[in-house]
Amino acid sequence: METGAEQRIYLSSPHMSGAEQEYIREAFATNWIAPLGPNVDAFERQVADYVGTQGAVALSSGTAAIHLALKYLGVTRGDSVICSSLTFSASANPIVYEGGKPVFIDADPENWNMSAKALARALEGLKKEGKLPKAAIIVDLYGQSAHLEPLLELLEHYQVPVVEDAAEALGATYQGKPCGSFGEFGVFSFNGNKIITTSGGGMLVSDNLKALDKIRFWATQARDKARHYQHSEIGYNYRLSNVLAGIGRGQMKVIDERVNTRRAIFDRYYAALNKVDGLDFMPEASYGRSNRWLTTLTLDSEKTGVTVNDVLIALEEHNIEARPVWKPLHLQPVFKDCPYYSHEEGKSISDELFAKGICLPSGTNMTLAEQDRVIEIVRGLLK
Repeated sequence: METGAEQRIYLSSPHMSGAEQEYIREAFATNWIAPLGPNVDAFERQVADYVGTQGAVALSSGTAAIHLALKYLGVTRGDSVICSSLTFSASANPIVYEGGKPVFIDADPENWNMSAKALARALEGLKKEGKLPKAAIIVDLYGQSAHLEPLLELLEHYQVPVVEDAAEALGATYQGKPCGSFGEFGVFSFNGNKIITTSGGGMLVSDNLKALDKIRFWATQARDKARHYQHSEIGYNYRLSNVLAGIGRGQMKVIDERVNTRRAIFDRYYAALNKVDGLDFMPEASYGRSNRWLTTLTLDSEKTGVTVNDVLIALEEHNIEARPVWKPLHLQPVFKDCPYYSHEEGKSISDELFAKGICLPSGTNMTLAEQDRVIEIVRGLLK
């Protein structure tokens, strides 16, 4: 069949609930178009209530949220900051914004998130050098929480504050508690490909209301309380608009439904493909519940006879978008001089997952027939 005759299947496209228009119309009717307004306030309350934190600040992106969290924690030039390596570059870029130096930590093969073994060695090494990190960014990858208990114990022992990057994990849990509610700060992304979206946007959550007030001030250009425009600190144009926050309010109405649908999509892929020798799905750790933002798996080319690239090319030929697993940050040219601690000496789990990993289309507006198209192509290759 010709590519042009097949409708595009995206990796994870936006899926509106239908309620968004109500809040957008309200913003237009009241002329609350500019940043800030009733939708922003209500969206912040919704997210804070959902994850069980005292407060939240709606921002222009998850990246902005990480940036301001690190700024509040005092990261400055020359400071080390711990960060998961198997993640998108937005997790680490804000470290560099403040002049800090990322120290990358490998993944644990049991959950694909930050390895406690690697973190322990990193903290021991940094202490010996007299350079304990100023902060740590723990990522909840592909909608699954990191094994937070041992990581938080280690970081608390060394008195290193934590930013939980739950950009991909809204609706997931760790030991029954929502992802994003651990550490000093939690971060969410509402980018167009996330489980819910505001087109572009993010949220910083915390129980530290004083910190959130300061961050809200910085995010609104750090304008002093004066009749004239006066600035005693450097600020940022990082606030979410009232219109986009209206989209977020409509999206939050269906967050649990979206999580259940993503999990059902994973289950269908698993049922169709799990018996293939050499194909392994990202495991769901026993300590939590993943939102299954993306269905991810690894392919052993010696057993399956195909590579990740073979699958990506075959899917693209049928107008289907799929992606490799994130390229680890320690392998990125921009971070080539940053320290990296592997799960075991001489063995990098992140490198292996990147070499063998693939993300399949997982959008909640994908039809059963569209998912069957993906399954048919992948299964055909693996035969």
